Amino acid sequence: MALLHLRRTISSRNSFLFLLRSSTSFTKARTFSNTTTLFSPHLLSNSVSHKLPSATLPSFDFLKQSRRGFAKGKNKSKDDSAGGTVESVDIGPTVKATAKSQMDAAVVALSRELQKLRTGRASAGMLDHIIVETDGVKLPLNRSAVVSVMDAKTLSVNPYDPNTLKQLENAIVSSPLGLNPQRDGDRLIAVIPPLTKEHTQAMCKVVAKSCEDCRQSIRRARQKAMDTVKKAGSSFAKDDAKKLEKEIEEMTKKFVKSAEDMCNQKEKEIKTG
Repeated sequence: MALLHLRRTISSRNSFLFLLRSSTSFTKARTFSNTTTLFSPHLLSNSVSHKLPSATLPSFDFLKQSRRGFAKGKNKSKDDSAGGTVESVDIGPTVKATAKSQMDAAVVALSRELQKLRTGRASAGMLDHIIVETDGVKLPLNRSAVVSVMDAKTLSVNPYDPNTLKQLENAIVSSPLGLNPQRDGDRLIAVIPPLTKEHTQAMCKVVAKSCEDCRQSIRRARQKAMDTVKKAGSSFAKDDAKKLEKEIEEMTKKFVKSAEDMCNQKEKEIKTG
């Protein structure tokens, strides 16, 4: 009787363990299945998009939109820089002032050259180009003495330092003017001799060459101004450019005429004596 009771107890215990193991295996299998299903790519995508529509996908959309916006901004800035208008710059006053200064310098240089030429009439400036050396220092004559016109044929040279009278005399005699000054106390008297026919013709040729050199200098200044206007390109309005070119042409003609009038007057002085 006791043995039978023991067998039934053991059989019940084995059944209970079997049921317990079966239940555990079933639970593990279900958990694994749920886990696999949960992390399935298809269900994960659906689950995330369903449960977190504003937490995951919008962040990717935000990055895409930001990149697109940045690209559009770059393109827009390129378009703006390419199609934008260039601010117009008024270079007219500067160009005209530079050209006028260069042309004026050419006329002044011509005037100095013409003063060096001797005519049949006395001129205070005809000795300015002569260089006088005193005590090893070379200076223009007009900085060493005062030259004045006594009459149409006579010049008076009064040195600042009477001790330099000899040096002044030698410098005047050595010049190509053909003068032979005489001492008169502390000054020199220079009589302008009449020009020979050969001398007159030679002086006229020098005047003509000096005039042509001046014209070339004026035209070079004109060309530089025109090149500056062309280089300005689109930064300078076309109408303003045409107007400026016209003003430069008129200025060029004015200075050329001034130089020609000066040379014609000098030739007249040379020929009439």
